Amino acid sequence: MININIESDPDFKEPNHSIVSSLISYVMDYEGIYEADLSYVFGNDKLLNNLKKQFFQKDHFTDVIAFRLNDYNQGNIEGEVYISLTRAKNNAKKFNEPYSKEIARLVIHGSLHLLGYEDSSKKDKEEMTKKEDIYLAKVDWSKIYE
Repeated sequence: MININIESDPDFKEPNHSIVSSLISYVMDYEGIYEADLSYVFGNDKLLNNLKKQFFQKDHFTDVIAFRLNDYNQGNIEGEVYISLTRAKNNAKKFNEPYSKEIARLVIHGSLHLLGYEDSSKKDKEEMTKKEDIYLAKVDWSKIYE
């Protein structure tokens, strides 16, 4: 069973939990994961910047951070994904994409990190982007903010 907990900063409009959960479940199912305990937190730049400083010793804004809480060799996944709604809004403007699509991309991106995908090299980043595009094409992300 895939258990998904979603929390949002009350200063922002929260995404549709049902749509976000179905997106996460689709990615997990497609990747062959049927047991997971996942938390997704939609927050602001300050939250993610503090996490970046605390866990990665880097002081800059980022749009998504994922923490795998158990070993990658385990079949089930325990993890947390943090998404900056501020960065998502900026990214949507920068790339001329709908805000809902950017949120969906970040949810997928964070989910892929929990599965062990990396984006530290150009090749890895290209592979992740291809996967993100495939999932975005297969799910209805348009109603994340209705």
